[in-house]
Amino acid sequence: MPVTRINIGPVHPSTHGVIRLEVDLDGDTIVDVEPHIGFLHRGVEKLVETRMYMQCPPYMEKLDYVAPMAFNEAYVSAVEAAMGIEVKERAQYLRTMLLELQRIASHLFGIGTLCNDLGQMFTVFMWAFKDRDIVLDLLQEAAGSRMFYVNMRLGGLNQDIGPEFHGHAMKVMDYMERRIGEYEDYIEKNPIFMERMRGVGVLSAEQAKNLGVTGPVLRASGVNFDARKNNPYYIYSKLNFNPKVLTSGDNFARYKVKMLEMRESIRIVRSVLESLPGGDALGMPVKLRSPNPANRIATSSRELPRGEVFMYLVADPQKPYRLSIRSPNFINLAALRHMSKGARMADLFAIMGSLDLVMGGVDR
Repeated sequence: MPVTRINIGPVHPSTHGVIRLEVDLDGDTIVDVEPHIGFLHRGVEKLVETRMYMQCPPYMEKLDYVAPMAFNEAYVSAVEAAMGIEVKERAQYLRTMLLELQRIASHLFGIGTLCNDLGQMFTVFMWAFKDRDIVLDLLQEAAGSRMFYVNMRLGGLNQDIGPEFHGHAMKVMDYMERRIGEYEDYIEKNPIFMERMRGVGVLSAEQAKNLGVTGPVLRASGVNFDARKNNPYYIYSKLNFNPKVLTSGDNFARYKVKMLEMRESIRIVRSVLESLPGGDALGMPVKLRSPNPANRIATSSRELPRGEVFMYLVADPQKPYRLSIRSPNFINLAALRHMSKGARMADLFAIMGSLDLVMGGVDR
């Protein structure tokens, strides 16, 4: 049978309007997949060359609009490295907590949209967005905004948490811990879900390392790398946590790693709140001093919900001279072709959903 090429997307429910796939099929078996990107391109890495340092964080947040605070923090930490600015102790604790809350919210989004893309688990989609909204209440309480927070400031935060935050956050963590068990019980007893996830879209550890994938995609293939553990920052070196690693490398493993990571994030949030020091957490004013000549080239490595982001910054006195971003979304998309070959056409959207891509980070 001759190979047939079909176009999927960008106007397709499971490509969400932001990616087009050219798929070569032999019957309904996938021979090859070629992603076409650029539907969200906005040239952030060049735009920042014309903006002062602290005019740039809003651009960063649009690169991963599901976990905007995480991308924002990665950029600000690169500027802090260039300027030789040390983050205040209380701010280090609070940044760690906020990033883990952002991880929970992001993974809820990823699991909910995955189940929606499978076409017969809309209940999980609605559950996930309802529970994500509860976590967003905490982020709004801490940052004053609901989606694009712009809460990171050089050396600290734009605002500290209030006196009621501790009790509110602890109640939400208790609720979320119970809910994750309910999610697993509901999802993993669904035979259709399990059939479409187990043994589908397999990416071996060797392939994962050769392709440079990162985050849950990498750890689901048995590679134990997490920037929070391997290149610790803030207070992660003080926390007793372990990256979640599975070995099957299939769709189910990528889903399950996110579930396990949410449980770990809950433990981290509790630990931070129980040991939060006093003092000032506010960052410095926007006015900057010149970069330290020895630090003109600065880097930042952070473990975002979708994997490691790497910021490479060449600093000038008032604005970035150059900024290059290694986005986990872009790197992980490269694995789609390798994971899809030999799969059935109906498996393609389950594989894409398990990658949990945000195309703003691909098209940066």
